[in-house]
Amino acid sequence: MIYDRILVRYGELTIKGKNKKQFINHLNHTIINKLKKFPDLEFIGHHERFYIILNGRNHHDVIEVLDKIFGLHSYSLAAKCETNLDDIKQLSVKVIKEEIKTPTRFKVETKRAFKRFPLTSLEVSKEVASHVLKNCDNLIVDVNHPEVTLNIEIREEATYITTKEYPGLGGLPVGMDGKGLLMLSGGIDSPVAGYLVQKRGVAIDVVHFSSPPYTSPQAKQKVLDLAERLARYSHNDRITVYNVPFTKLQKAIYQYCPSNYGITIMRRMMYRIAERIALKYNYLIIANGESIGQVASQTLQSLRAINEVTNMPIIRPCATLDKLEIINIANKIDTYDISILPYEDCCTIFVPDFPVIKPDLDKCRAYEKNFNYEELIEEALNNLEIIKIKAYERVNILEDEDLSNLL
Repeated sequence: MIYDRILVRYGELTIKGKNKKQFINHLNHTIINKLKKFPDLEFIGHHERFYIILNGRNHHDVIEVLDKIFGLHSYSLAAKCETNLDDIKQLSVKVIKEEIKTPTRFKVETKRAFKRFPLTSLEVSKEVASHVLKNCDNLIVDVNHPEVTLNIEIREEATYITTKEYPGLGGLPVGMDGKGLLMLSGGIDSPVAGYLVQKRGVAIDVVHFSSPPYTSPQAKQKVLDLAERLARYSHNDRITVYNVPFTKLQKAIYQYCPSNYGITIMRRMMYRIAERIALKYNYLIIANGESIGQVASQTLQSLRAINEVTNMPIIRPCATLDKLEIINIANKIDTYDISILPYEDCCTIFVPDFPVIKPDLDKCRAYEKNFNYEELIEEALNNLEIIKIKAYERVNILEDEDLSNLL
């Protein structure tokens, strides 16, 4: 194969001004760390470009990893030659002959980063196009609607030629903007929220609320599998799961509070617990999958009543997305099929027939005075279970179950 490297282009981090170098170094380290399973690769950072030298490694293996890294604008298979016109012409012919086998519309685009090169970008494009047309078959010049664009990037140290550009995930490098705690339920929305928060450079761990025996081991397994999918986008391939035993507190809520306020009070308790975990383990934000108006606990009045119990920033990446948009992202990140497995979490058990959609704050506070929730919160936190998740390694808590439908 004529391509011996992958050219990586950075995303919006290139607008980060004085902090740009820090962002680039962090992203380069992430790329190297996630590709360390391929010891034959070499890496070269130069200005605002990053090159992965393949050394015979199948490029599909590398691109599969790059597809999970935030902060990348795009990447291309690249061929390298000396920065002189003759070598550029010869390599261009080789690239076109490898890429094009049938009649194809094409054009040449040149970026002259090395300003002392004797020809302008337009002159290089004309010279190369003319040479390629004379030496290759199946070419039709079309500068407006090309099927293939021969991209020439002229730099002082070398010239790089590419054709196909693979789109990256964009966003910012995960971990550059601190840590956040994601409330992960097991449904469709919260994993999507975790993905979108990571896209903005926030490293995440997750908190989950279990209510055995009302919630099953299978429901807990779902959450661990979802966390593993999210870990694939982490800068270090790892996510911590904080599993909160919520049974006693949830039963007390429905024993001492009106059933129509049960969901609202339950969410207030979850926020209190999440905040205490976040403060103990130095998370800067809490994130969740709430979407405005989707269910009774996500009306604006409900969100205000629930949010009252914490002073931490609450990030809701799905707030303005409709359900189909959320499902499309869930399918893209391979969480949808896990999320729809029929195992209920604590948010879907004990659901009243008519939950309040415009909860009154004074009533919320009054109902919570009916029982000692602080004692139950402390008990839950004292029995917190911490589970470490690594990307592509499944933590299996089900020993004798048929797991085929969970994979």
